[in-house]
Amino acid sequence: MRNLLLGTAMVVLLASPASLWAHDGHDQTVMGTVSSTDGKNLMVKTADGKTIMVMMDAKTKVTQGKAKLELAAVKVGDRVVASGPEEKEMIMAETVKVGTVTVAAAKAPAKK
Repeated sequence: MRNLLLGTAMVVLLASPASLWAHDGHDQTVMGTVSSTDGKNLMVKTADGKTIMVMMDAKTKVTQGKAKLELAAVKVGDRVVASGPEEKEMIMAETVKVGTVTVAAAKAPAKK
């Protein structure tokens, strides 16, 4: 049930236009798929096709479920939710949450 609620929340946030989140200097949240990594920086492609740079540092809290991850554990193709202050269309992430795929979801047939 918890995974269903989390999945629903992610879909709702992904459906929201990224422009609603864009205010320089304020905390922002971006959701999407990691399209590339460069050291401590991620490029995240949102549902609307926009790509946003997410910068991480030693203070960035990276998690997957309840487990803490190292910065280097975030890979291309991972679904992420990153939050932190935005400056010039880049987010300095305070938190990065990496999505999880349940065994049931991975084995479920695609709906037509």
